[in-house]
Amino acid sequence: MLKAKNGSVELPSGTTDYVRFGSGQKTMVMLPGVGDGLKTVRGMAVPFALLYRQLAGDFTVYVFSRRRQLYPGMTTADMAEDLNAALEALRLSGVMLVGVSQGGMIAQWLAIRHPDKVAKLVLTVTLSRPNATIREVIARWKDMAGRGDTRGILLDTAQRSYSPKRLKRMGPAYRLYGSVGKPKSFDRFVIEAESCATHDAYGRLSDIACPTLVIGGKEDRIVTGQASEEMADRIPDCRLVLYDGLGHGLYEEAPDFLGRVRDFCR
Repeated sequence: MLKAKNGSVELPSGTTDYVRFGSGQKTMVMLPGVGDGLKTVRGMAVPFALLYRQLAGDFTVYVFSRRRQLYPGMTTADMAEDLNAALEALRLSGVMLVGVSQGGMIAQWLAIRHPDKVAKLVLTVTLSRPNATIREVIARWKDMAGRGDTRGILLDTAQRSYSPKRLKRMGPAYRLYGSVGKPKSFDRFVIEAESCATHDAYGRLSDIACPTLVIGGKEDRIVTGQASEEMADRIPDCRLVLYDGLGHGLYEEAPDFLGRVRDFCR
């Protein structure tokens, strides 16, 4: 049923990697967050298929990275154009689009500029315009990247994302969190991070024409829960789910998260 496969698509702008799994008739496209700047989905088909196997029966799922070579100053709108080109190359349209964090920012632009590509939209722990919290977080991560501190970035992300209960349960594993090899360059991560701090689709949210589900956490210390509320207020056909006691990592912590996404999209 999982039918996990690694793939890539060659575009005029460069190569975009993706993974595919599932056997459903409907197509779901998932866009991960800024962690893509440290590790892409390349070669990760089986882990993604196992992690999201709850979706594999109803959907054929694609998870896209940003293109391999990014350029300084690249915006979330630019990344959405790359995604649109990839979808056209693979002849995909009318997809169920699920964006998490920075992936949700890219998803907003795709739904606004290319409505034929998106049948339903799920925006998870993301924002539509910069706020003080995201600016402070991105500045901190960029400083760590400048010092080559991969572990610091991942530990800071975990502390800001997970509930105290989850961090406590991680126990000794938490102390090892982020003990991974450094990327050859932090340029990709910095470009993606900066695009989060400059993303501003707030004035265009009313142009989103498809049914939309916004999911946020009231304790989100990266984009804030208020960011989810203001998006839901501006998008015409929108449902809002806000989790009490959870933050940016709710898509890992909330046991009903994948069920909500699955039920909304099918």
